[in-house]
Amino acid sequence: MQLLVASRNKHKLKELTALLKDLPLEAIPATDIRGLSEVVEDGATIRDNAIKKAVETARVAKKLTLADDTGLEVDALKGEPGVRSARFAGEDATYHENNKKLLQQLEGVAYDKRTARFRCVVAIADENGLCECVEGICNGTILEAERGGGGFGYDPLFIADGQTKTFAELSPEVKNRISHRAKAMQKAWAVLSRYLRERSAGGEDDAQPKPPQRERV
Repeated sequence: MQLLVASRNKHKLKELTALLKDLPLEAIPATDIRGLSEVVEDGATIRDNAIKKAVETARVAKKLTLADDTGLEVDALKGEPGVRSARFAGEDATYHENNKKLLQQLEGVAYDKRTARFRCVVAIADENGLCECVEGICNGTILEAERGGGGFGYDPLFIADGQTKTFAELSPEVKNRISHRAKAMQKAWAVLSRYLRERSAGGEDDAQPKPPQRERV
């Protein structure tokens, strides 16, 4: 059974695929579907964007689809950059440019006031517009300078609570156990497992079971 992953970010795809590896699903990226346009992420919230990507992609591709949206919420900045995390320094900003702007915004803020969290919302949708959302949060602190060459996005600036290394310094195996995306995907894993069980119990000739969220969008 195929699961379409509605992301064109190669770093995010790598993490999502790794977190799905134990499910009997063939995860395929959106770039493998010819004629599939990129969804405009213009939602007011992270959840809005995740749902929009999953639902619109599933309707066009006619495949069970998983999409996620993630944001960094910094308490000293009243929750910014939040839904605009990927575009904090501009529409085509690089990771480094976003990090640089974040450090500028936090200049002079004491370490104990630099608390933040990554929030990840994963949406799973079918072609009929039925969709289920789950969420994962990882709390931590923003450093005063980048550290580490791994990861992506704000990873070089973020130390999760209980850790001494930034996300960019941690191995992928460790990050994929403790991150916001890992926590959201653990819940998504349960949703997909339930879907597969229902599909198996229903038989190949019966109507396909729907992702069991109770929301049509």
